[in-house]
Amino acid sequence: DIWDTARAIAIEQSTGTWVPVPEETPEVRKKHVAKVVGVFEAPFPEVLAPTDVKERNYIIQIAFPIVNFGQQIPMMLSTVAGNVMCWERIKLLDIRFPKKYVEGFKGPKFGIEGIRKLLGVRDRPLINNMIKPCTGFTPEVGARLAYEAALGGIDMIKDDELLGNPIFNPIKERVPKYMDSIKKADKEKGERTLYTVNVTDEASKVLENAEKAIELGTNAIMINFLTAGISVLRELAEDPSIKVPILAHMDFSGTMYVSPYSGLSSNLILGKLPRLAGADIVVYPAPYGKAPFMKERYIKVAHDLVFPFYHVKRTFPMPSGGITPGMVPEIVNDLGYDIVIGTGGGIHAHPMGATSGGKAFRQAVEAVVKGIPMKEMAKEHEELRVALETLR
Repeated sequence: DIWDTARAIAIEQSTGTWVPVPEETPEVRKKHVAKVVGVFEAPFPEVLAPTDVKERNYIIQIAFPIVNFGQQIPMMLSTVAGNVMCWERIKLLDIRFPKKYVEGFKGPKFGIEGIRKLLGVRDRPLINNMIKPCTGFTPEVGARLAYEAALGGIDMIKDDELLGNPIFNPIKERVPKYMDSIKKADKEKGERTLYTVNVTDEASKVLENAEKAIELGTNAIMINFLTAGISVLRELAEDPSIKVPILAHMDFSGTMYVSPYSGLSSNLILGKLPRLAGADIVVYPAPYGKAPFMKERYIKVAHDLVFPFYHVKRTFPMPSGGITPGMVPEIVNDLGYDIVIGTGGGIHAHPMGATSGGKAFRQAVEAVVKGIPMKEMAKEHEELRVALETLR
């Protein structure tokens, strides 16, 4: 019986276990037991006998007392999505956070408005470039690639998620060289560029990496927040010594959301939770390039990053994964201007070089903002024309 199952889940994840125990008193249950709020069947058969329906699916709503876990994420998730998630065919679709819970979080330090103010860009989508190849190169090579991309008009340069603090390209050597290159490009192009250095590491080393990178001159940081830990992201965001924007990368998220019958929904993993933990930008898969991601889910993630959420600032959605200049109109049509467009090979694989790759993206963005058809824009801009012809 589905109601019995719902009650069993509520009790299992709050006060009880699979058998009654003496100290689970009425007083304890009154204050701490979770409550079944609703059970809904979808689809909703009305005239068929239960035996005629081959598969029955239900959405269950359960309310958990905040007092059980407090204003934090690890114990909240342990409670809401705990042992019962080991059962077959249970997926956590959403979590509604009351104001009292969210008041315990500071959220992003900068958010969309803060990053736009830092860069002085208010009227167009931003562009981020991931240095490619992903890893295996020296700081000198990376600095050259960063300069070339930044000179093309890119707003942000990002380490790939696979480049952390390795011996062949350590943070202490990488940051000064990259920042020198980026400052040189900024002076030449008359715009500012952020460099998000990847500080992902063992939990005990992440803050140390971040503080060292900032000391060396970086103006932004990034973290693979699911492998490092979502609470590590929160610690970075709420630490007073971290006075730069934080980019949260989606790495590892597919292990949690891809199954339609288990895990957590993508809008929780990539939307609500990293925003709550303080991410200023969240990288997540785009359905236009190489990522197998439903457009509906993709748009829902963006909504959870930018829609009103009590006092929490808006977080930049950063669609990424095989994006080329020709995809810019569709991206902007789906998500609007308040986005960061993430691209790696779309810039570094440009036949005319990374600087031309950056210019092609800026030209594509300019075309969309001015309402000029992409092919018309390409007639006047060789970089965009070559990109449209060769990068698909």
